[in-house]
Amino acid sequence: MSSFPSLPESEQQDAEYNNICNNHKHLLETLPKANGWKNRHLYNYNGFWLSPLVLKTNLLLHTYFKSHPTDIFLASFMKSGTTWLKALMFSTLNRHHYTFSDHYLHKHGPQSTFPLLDVESYPISDFTTFSPPRLFATHFARSLLPSCITSGKFVYVCRNPKDVLISKWLFMSKLRPKDIPPLSLDEAFELFSLGVSEFGPFWEHVLSYWRASLESPKKILFLKYEEVKKQPEVVVRKLATFLGKPLTAEEEEKGVVGEIVKLCSFESLRNLEVNKNGMEKFGKVVEIEKRDFFRKGEIGDWKNYLSDEMKERIDGITDDKFRGSGLSLREMI
Repeated sequence: MSSFPSLPESEQQDAEYNNICNNHKHLLETLPKANGWKNRHLYNYNGFWLSPLVLKTNLLLHTYFKSHPTDIFLASFMKSGTTWLKALMFSTLNRHHYTFSDHYLHKHGPQSTFPLLDVESYPISDFTTFSPPRLFATHFARSLLPSCITSGKFVYVCRNPKDVLISKWLFMSKLRPKDIPPLSLDEAFELFSLGVSEFGPFWEHVLSYWRASLESPKKILFLKYEEVKKQPEVVVRKLATFLGKPLTAEEEEKGVVGEIVKLCSFESLRNLEVNKNGMEKFGKVVEIEKRDFFRKGEIGDWKNYLSDEMKERIDGITDDKFRGSGLSLREMI
């Protein structure tokens, strides 16, 4: 038995938080750094590039997050179709709670359905008031997540790296502070090819979930954005089964799958008033215009931006990185 009295919980949390802040400061002084897309610098932490704020959040996540056995996580590399999957997953899971004529998504953006773990403030946001199953989203690579989180169910969506590059460059350019020189496409392309972008390298990120999905297919559903675009109804059925709420014969007869796909289509979501105006807040300090989450959502938009030489370089890296993994993006590139 300890001869010292234990600290009150609030004091313990304060001590833990101060320790994390000191550790974070030390990491920023010692970790390799490179030019960022939104921030001035990114830092390489355990093989992945993170902004200062996201790095601190990761440290907090490991200390404060308490998992529930029913938790469900949507994971992705940035700009891989996360917003669309949030809408599809939420609507599939909650199809008995709303009518399609008066749905939650008619009045609230998809971002509100899944708290983003990458920017939430701990220990303030402990999520204890959430009803199960709790839904969370993250852009962290699998290896950066606490073990308590990786025991939950995951849906992971990946996308053609060339489309990811362009979508991310355009998105981050809007968020980049005015006191930092603009990031040109040539610069963004070079950084992306070297693996330097928020939450990158892209290829290692994808592989972290792909390999885990092979080991635990009942725990991780691995999707490709292009497949969702081509066969959304097939994916909705797959999601329903994976999430433990398979479609019934009666629901199939009533056309529920088609209604979910229609409700969550890119055009439908983009044209809703709630997604046209206002700001979406993430945590305490991050605010993004809602309309910025609905640019095009197209397959192959990269062709309007990348040269043949750029295409060949990205495709070559993709082939090299994924060789022997069993994962092919050839149909996507």
